[in-house]
Parts: sequence; structure tokens; C-alpha cells
Amino acid sequence: MKKIKDNEVRWGILGAGAVCELKSAPAMNLVPNSRLVAVMRRDEEKVKDYAQRHGVEKWYTDAQALVNDPEVSAIYIATPPDAHLELTKMAAEAGKPVYVEKPMARTHAECLEMIEVCEKAGVPLYVAYYRRSLPHFVRIKELIQSGAIGEVRTLHIDMKKPQRHQKKEALESNWRVNPEIAGGGYFYDLASHQFDYLDFLLGPIAQVKGFCTNQGQQYPAEDLVTAAFRFENGVLGTGNWCFTTAADTESDRTVIYGSKGTIEYETFGSGGFILDTEQMGLERFQLELPKNIQHFLIENIVEDLMGVGVALSTGVSAARTNWVMEQIIADRDV
Repeated sequence: MKKIKDNEVRWGILGAGAVCELKSAPAMNLVPNSRLVAVMRRDEEKVKDYAQRHGVEKWYTDAQALVNDPEVSAIYIATPPDAHLELTKMAAEAGKPVYVEKPMARTHAECLEMIEVCEKAGVPLYVAYYRRSLPHFVRIKELIQSGAIGEVRTLHIDMKKPQRHQKKEALESNWRVNPEIAGGGYFYDLASHQFDYLDFLLGPIAQVKGFCTNQGQQYPAEDLVTAAFRFENGVLGTGNWCFTTAADTESDRTVIYGSKGTIEYETFGSGGFILDTEQMGLERFQLELPKNIQHFLIENIVEDLMGVGVALSTGVSAARTNWVMEQIIADRDV
């Protein structure tokens, strides 16, 4: 069923910042039946500069003014997470579909409220978990579904990042390590992509327990996290995220173990993964990533809005990731 009134999705962006330079917004003019018509940012000089550089006709410094623009038919919320709920309400009340950056919100409760207001308004809610649409991650899912590694038994996520000592002023302006803005620290920023993809790959997580702490004491959020989790299908997993390691120990590695082999990939890599099976041995795959990393997901959303596709990443699926992360840091001692 078609979810917009005409044959073109005309995007308006709330929070035209860094993520809109290359990752997302440019693709809105490349996807068929899609066009970026307006951008908003509170800083007039910066939003005007963005509009001029990207050829966007309209720019605003007031969110409500952009939402009320009759030419805008869908809203992309590209702000930090603390504004997602408020802006989603604003867009839903105007009857306009919502595409929101990840993580979906600061808390699971905020996610549920976002879902509720969109359902009441009768507008779809999408979240920018674009790995669900990237070629190599789609290929990994196909291989697992085809039984390439047999029955999935367990998996492990290993993420290590060096501690980058920053000046106090820089840390104070870094919203990603301020739980009041982001919900958590780098764990929320990065592990959200990892857990959402696993949800896409293996289904929802039913149980999860975790530990976290703040070893570096450099910012308010947790910087070391461990977790164990069980999927609804019975697969068990573990994870370890540390953001205070030495530079030469940096790691982004997820390994999925099956009864006949393994698949290993980097969540934030360049499009490659390794398949190692009893039958074929070790095989390396390398698939090309789009120039604008959200291109395929935006294309999927436009198709869903036009009634010719099914959305890959919705508020309902994204809220599950917030629930998982919230359970893991529930006993945060920072």
C-alpha cells in the first residue's frame, strides 16, 4: 500500500550536520522518485552554507517551519538522539513519514513512545540501520540461510578502540560520550549497528546480561562493556567492547560459528568478509560499498513509501536494539 500521496518522496532534513555531507543526504537526489527539498539547522550560517553547497533550494533554522512546509512530504531526523522523540512527534503530528538516525533514541521507553505516536498518526517510522541493505551483509545473510556454515551455534563480537586523550573542551562538545544526549557512550554509537545487524541476521535477542564500567574516567559514559545474550532461535552469543586499549590492539571482529564452518566480518569494514567451511575451505569475499553509505537503505525506504517494497529497518526492529543495549548497561557504575 502506498504511504505517500504522490509519486515522489520530497525530503526535509532536521539537523543537517556531518552525517548529511556524504553518508545519507546526497543519496536522496540519486534514488528514483526521491528529492531533497529542504534542510534545517539552528545555526543560520551553517545551514545556509550546507544548502548552497548541496544545491538545496530551501533552508530553515526552525524545525517546525520545515515540518510545516507543504512541499516536504517526508522527514529525515539527523540530530543527536536526545531530540529524536520530540522531532518524531512533530513530524508525526504533521502526518509525515519519519526516517531517524541511529541509535533510535536514548532509551527503550523513548523508542516505544516514538512507535506509538507514529502508529496513532498513521505514518511509517524508519531508522538508519543501513547495514541491513549493504551488499556484503546481505550476502552473509544469504549464506547463512542457505546452510553454508550449517546450523548457527554461537557468535562473538570483539571491538577494541584506543583511548584518545582529548582536551576537556573537546570532550564536553562530544555528544557521543554524553549519556544525557546519546543514551550511552561509544558503545551505544557503535554496538547499536552490530546488534541491529544481528537482529536482521538471526532474529530478535530474547535474553541478555552485561557488565560495564568506566576505566578511563575521561568522560561520563561507560568505556568497557561485556555481554552474553541468547536469541529467540536458541543461538548464544557474547561480546566485549573496550575503548581504552593501546593503538596496536584495535579490533572490529565478529565471528559466527556454525556446525560446518564460520563467517568472520568487520561491522565497520570496507565490504569484505571471510567464509571458512569444511567443504570449501577459506574463501574471501569483497563487495563494493556505495559512495553514499545509506544509499540502498534510502532506496528501500522510498520503495516502501511508494508501495513497491518492504522496509528493512523500522522503528519496531530498531527499538529491539535499544532494549538490548539498555539491558547490558543496566548496572552501569560510572
